[in-house]
Amino acid sequence: MKSLRLLLSTVLLSLSTVAFAQTDAAVPAAKKTEVPPTAAQQLFTKMKSLEGNWEGKISGVPGEPTVEGQISKVSFRVTSMGNVLMHEMRVGSRADDPITMLYLDGDRLTLTHYCDAGNRPRMTAKLLPDGKTVQFDFLDISGNPKYHMHSALFTFIDENHHTEDWTFMVGDKPAHPHFDLYRKN
Repeated sequence: MKSLRLLLSTVLLSLSTVAFAQTDAAVPAAKKTEVPPTAAQQLFTKMKSLEGNWEGKISGVPGEPTVEGQISKVSFRVTSMGNVLMHEMRVGSRADDPITMLYLDGDRLTLTHYCDAGNRPRMTAKLLPDGKTVQFDFLDISGNPKYHMHSALFTFIDENHHTEDWTFMVGDKPAHPHFDLYRKN
């Protein structure tokens, strides 16, 4: 009787091991459902396609000879293991070097502009209906808000040409610098 129980236990244990092994083997073969990228992730991918060096004239700032009509140089660099896009700008011979960082913040694409005015406005992105313009709208600011970047538009013309339209607030009066940029490399 004891040998029958031992034999039965051994058979049941063997069958359960085979059943678990078959179940485990089926898991990797099962198709995993891929989650489609969010709108913010798609925008970030679009913005990261700007990586490289760009050059072009600035307009829209009449009365500012150190800016109006000058050549601007913009570089984009994907950094932080692909989690940040850094935008660095030089205008003419000006010593300033404003830096802007773009990153995913939860379910939104966020921009923080480290302004030469000494503050850090943040903006959030949306794709405009034309499908080629990313608009960043003011969210909040750290530092003195008297002079600050308030919004930005990035318009994709083609892979080697884009424009940037920034709104800079001088008190309650906006300035609208426009950058017409061509890829250098």
